[in-house]
Amino acid sequence: MRSLPFSRLAGLACRQLLRDARSGELRVLFFALLVAVAASTAIGYFGARLNASMLLRATEFLGADLVLDSSSPATAEQIAAGQRLGLDHARVVEFSSVIATDNGIQLASVKAADSAYPLRGQLKSADAPYQPETTGGGPRPGEAWAEARLFAALDLKPGDSIDVGNKSLRLTRVLTYEPDRGGDFYSLNPHVLMHFDDLEATGIVQPGSRVRYRELWRGDQDALTAYRQAIEAGLAPNQRIEDARHGNRQVGGALGRAERYLNLASLAAVLLAGVAVALSAARFASRRFDASALLRCLGLSRRETLGLFTLQLAMLGGLACLAGALLGWFGQYGLFYLLRDLLPPEVPAGGPTPALAGIATGLVALAGFALPPLASLGRVPPLRVLRSDLLPTPPSVWLVYGAAVLALGLIMWRLSLDLRLTLSLLGGGLIAALLLGSLLLLGLRGLRRLLARAALPWRLGLGQLLRHPLAAAGQALAFGLILLAMALITLLRGELLDTWQAQLPPDAPNHFALNVLPADHDAFSARLAKLSPNASPLYPVVPGRLVAINGEPVRQVVSKDSQDSEGRRATRRDLSLTWSAELPSGNRLAAGQWWNGVPAGELPGVSVESDLAASLGLQLGDQLSFNVGGIERDARITSLREVKWDNFQPNFYMVFEPGTLRDLPVTYLASFYLPANQERQLVELSRAFPAVTLLQVDALLAQLRSILAQVTLAVEYVLLFVLAAGLAVLFAGLQATLDERIRQGALLRALGARRELLVQARRAEFALLGACSGLLAALGCELVSFLLYRFAFELPWQPHPWLLVLPLIGALLVGVAGLLGTRRALRISPLAVLRES
Repeated sequence: MRSLPFSRLAGLACRQLLRDARSGELRVLFFALLVAVAASTAIGYFGARLNASMLLRATEFLGADLVLDSSSPATAEQIAAGQRLGLDHARVVEFSSVIATDNGIQLASVKAADSAYPLRGQLKSADAPYQPETTGGGPRPGEAWAEARLFAALDLKPGDSIDVGNKSLRLTRVLTYEPDRGGDFYSLNPHVLMHFDDLEATGIVQPGSRVRYRELWRGDQDALTAYRQAIEAGLAPNQRIEDARHGNRQVGGALGRAERYLNLASLAAVLLAGVAVALSAARFASRRFDASALLRCLGLSRRETLGLFTLQLAMLGGLACLAGALLGWFGQYGLFYLLRDLLPPEVPAGGPTPALAGIATGLVALAGFALPPLASLGRVPPLRVLRSDLLPTPPSVWLVYGAAVLALGLIMWRLSLDLRLTLSLLGGGLIAALLLGSLLLLGLRGLRRLLARAALPWRLGLGQLLRHPLAAAGQALAFGLILLAMALITLLRGELLDTWQAQLPPDAPNHFALNVLPADHDAFSARLAKLSPNASPLYPVVPGRLVAINGEPVRQVVSKDSQDSEGRRATRRDLSLTWSAELPSGNRLAAGQWWNGVPAGELPGVSVESDLAASLGLQLGDQLSFNVGGIERDARITSLREVKWDNFQPNFYMVFEPGTLRDLPVTYLASFYLPANQERQLVELSRAFPAVTLLQVDALLAQLRSILAQVTLAVEYVLLFVLAAGLAVLFAGLQATLDERIRQGALLRALGARRELLVQARRAEFALLGACSGLLAALGCELVSFLLYRFAFELPWQPHPWLLVLPLIGALLVGVAGLLGTRRALRISPLAVLRES
């Protein structure tokens, strides 16, 4: 027997697809895939574009997309490399200097910037101290802008002159905001901004001067990546590259959390879409058993029969994926249009990647969830044409579930790129499904004893569940999965955002006090307590450099590390060393014990920040050697700490045992909150303690809160797409049992049952199914949230009693959707159904 050519097989599959589409049998599968791809594409575009816009906003912390930071000028080759790539360039030099006037002198942090500065964000200034600010512009040659505190400290007014080194500059405006001010917590202030062309005339920058050179670059991502690659290998030990993600811990933390949540929402949508595809594909296969048997009788081989239906499904999947990608693309534009007043004016384009990822997601979901049920079509015996009770040999259970889990795991890993997040969600979902499915089966069997005393509508409704307990359990799990995903996303949305916002409360520290002298310690502490109700303790600070680990020079240790690792950066500069009897706020012990649990030894103890320890390969018991002002001090690691760098509290890499460094020159550091419009009190504090450096971080806090506001908006709207995917699962599950419900309804109506009775039976059935699904969702949500909190988000977990409302929500949601989705079963004529049977 000659085999059918592929072209004819494809043509036959296309004709069958068109015929079945007219009859409506493939609509559920098509729309399940459509919703899956549309949701995945829209979430992908929304997440990618929103994250790109947040990253764009975050570049304001640097004033550029990329910064080459160094204590010496960049080489001509490094500058030329960026210019050849078409990147925009600005130059900034920062240094400390004494500002001299006829009224006195004041130590200040001076920034000399060219006319192109800033490349991201804009400067803000005012005509006079504490007056309304305007945006844009910058000082011209011969001019300077200064903060209001310099005006107050030296009794200046706009138009007065100041001396910066050998150069006299005229103060023209009051500097109120610098985009990249948050990049350096420990810069001196008040700030003075001058033009780069006046720098040489000051005579301040000389060989050996303590100066910070910053080369600012802006351009598209490909050019920036190429520039980084071009100069990275030739970086000097005192040079480093910063971008918005790595240049600031606070921004990096906020963006990282935003990405993790958006990825989690995408995973939930894909999970629901996969279930919808599986339910629809199972119905697609079961309704083609007769057609498969007939084709076998007409001469098609088993392989050709399977290929015919596979081509039909592939064509359907391709059309649904393309339509879904297009719908998702338009959907995200509509979403950004609705949010145009709340989002940044400049939202980067998403490119084709999210659409391609959405199409790939749909195709992988189709292959993983639809092909296993489709494989049974090749095993339909031709004798089924005469005996409709003959069923095909079912495929291997391992094939069915293995393919589904593999497809789901592949999609989840592709979307999240986070193995712990993928395993937590996938593993938690599988464990919850197995445990809760088993409990549901036991519960359904226990209901049999209640049927004898139940009313007729309840007996009919429960009877439908009890006749096929496995199918009922599967339906309950599918519906429960919808509620679980909704509850999990809602729970994480609330708790994660609450956690992030808790790190930035309204009274979060917005000032740092540095260089508090030991003689001023008590007086400054008392003054600070009156000024701010939640000031941090005064931490002693001693600058010192890590020089050896277990007797091995640290340069040999970090040479084995990556070029831009945290360990390498930390060993190129002096660290702020401190000691404390109590564990600092925002710190958590990851290993070892605090001082009260450590026996006295020959060497004093030191506690090391855990990420730095991991980068340098440090372990408990290792010996560290520090050079502090030419004096070498040894210490032994007794604990490792996890530090919340984004809580705006004083944080340290190294915390020593109390008393270890007391014999060395020391200053003190603290953070505190001061309400807005209290600049005069700040000036009085500065005048009372002239040696103390006061640093404001209000602008940094404002930008972080703006980023978190965007994250909140994102997660609320992502929830809508997850809801759409959940509704696809719900109606796909109802359609999967529609044929049997039509036959059962026709038989009951033929025996005299009224339509009202059937409606009551459906209501009882779906209400019970929804309540069971809600109970499963509540238990599963607690399990999955525990795994996510423990292994993915590293947050403390606690029970959530509000999840107990899920059974009621499930009963209402599934009950209403069930009645709407099975209306057809009550409309069809019983005679027509019985004739077809």
